[in-house]
Amino acid sequence: MSDQLPPCPECKSEFSYEMGELLICPECAHEWNPTEVEIETVRVIKDASGNVLVDGDDVTIVKDMKVKGSSNTLKVGTKVRGIRLVDGPGDHDIEAKVDGFGPMNLKSSIVRKA
Repeated sequence: MSDQLPPCPECKSEFSYEMGELLICPECAHEWNPTEVEIETVRVIKDASGNVLVDGDDVTIVKDMKVKGSSNTLKVGTKVRGIRLVDGPGDHDIEAKVDGFGPMNLKSSIVRKA
């Protein structure tokens, strides 16, 4: 029966049960109305070529980029290992540690999956 009911929106427990119009989680005691719960949207981040990126991917820079606060530039072909997908400032959606530059935020539009 519990495989037909949605998981708890608070703790993600799959053991929710019905009590009248409400659903109840036995693990965290959260009560909710299934018609009022917002459905989570999954954000898909793609690189410059249209490939879907995930945490831990290795990417390469596809266009030269001036680094703010530095006289150096990121060159085409620079490899960046182990990216993290984040909601960064502006439209920066990748957080990574770039060799020679340190930690920085990047835009997915300037990288390609390696």
